[in-house]
Amino acid sequence: MQLIFEYRQILLEGVGVTVSLALLSLILSVICGLAGAFAKLSHAPGIRRAGNIYTTFVRSVPDLVLMMLIFYGGQLLLNDLGRITGLWGYVDVNQFMAGVLTLGFIFGAYMAETFRGAILAIPRGQMEAAMSVGMTPRQIFRIVTWPQMVRHALPSFTNNWLVLIKSTALVSVIGLHDLVWNAFAAGRSTHKLFTFMIAVLVIYLVITGISDLLLRWVDRRYSAGMKKA
Repeated sequence: MQLIFEYRQILLEGVGVTVSLALLSLILSVICGLAGAFAKLSHAPGIRRAGNIYTTFVRSVPDLVLMMLIFYGGQLLLNDLGRITGLWGYVDVNQFMAGVLTLGFIFGAYMAETFRGAILAIPRGQMEAAMSVGMTPRQIFRIVTWPQMVRHALPSFTNNWLVLIKSTALVSVIGLHDLVWNAFAAGRSTHKLFTFMIAVLVIYLVITGISDLLLRWVDRRYSAGMKKA
């Protein structure tokens, strides 16, 4: 414990990077997930096919491979496009941005399936009733679809979020100074790697435990009406 206390600053910095990475990736994954869900539910064959390709591709390629492709290949592609078109100069994709883009893109596919299933769980009659009273598509989504979609999606959403938190450890491979990278560096310098990995394990347990409590509260809030009924 004394050793962990001495290195508390570097560990806390790593926790800040990890939490920031997870939250930004979550926001991007929700955006990609909603877009993917509506694409897969679209009546247009081309849009529906694009949604299916997106989810199938992500679930077929290892997360680490995608991260390497975005971090190394994405930077090369952006710079080649900028050089060819002359629209921008050199673009440096740093490790943090690569991590956010990769995790957001990956978990967007899983969120798409979560949201698609949640939307399909809403009785079709409710949509038809909303349209019959003159609601616009935006009003239907805000008043009818969204509240019920959240309730149906929360169990799977919670699981995706907890897995996403664990997956943030992958960014240490591309050199981002997150919790795992900082703990590994401290462990190697002190020859107490096992001690620091135990500390990382405990910190991740605390983060996921707090997340689980918050999402349980959200679930109770959105399920209040159902329980009363």
